[in-house]
Amino acid sequence: MSEDNACWQPACAIADLEQGQFSEFRLPRKTQEPDTLPQTGFVFLDNGKPRAYLNQCPHLGIELNWMPGRFLDADNLFIQCSTHGALFKPGTGECIAGPCQGDALTALEVRVTNGMILVRAPE
Repeated sequence: MSEDNACWQPACAIADLEQGQFSEFRLPRKTQEPDTLPQTGFVFLDNGKPRAYLNQCPHLGIELNWMPGRFLDADNLFIQCSTHGALFKPGTGECIAGPCQGDALTALEVRVTNGMILVRAPE
């Protein structure tokens, strides 16, 4: 495996995603404290283009979803934090309402190789 490929990990098969569906995945951590939760991310299609973010609200650092795979608000327009209701634009991750307004989700680099959506974990 080349050095570049070592940084990328599979999130899901692109064929497994439809518009409006989200797939969660775990990311490796360089250091693992005994009582820390694993770092997770999610991937989805934004007008057919795969996008991925860390599953972490910039306000408190908690996971966004209220149930597995459930990230959107009631109108299915924005990614919503289940704790304080912050709303994020799916295409940019920008927070447009809530306690972290002006902040943004941490975007992950995404590429599609051999039908798999691959993500690069943040440094």
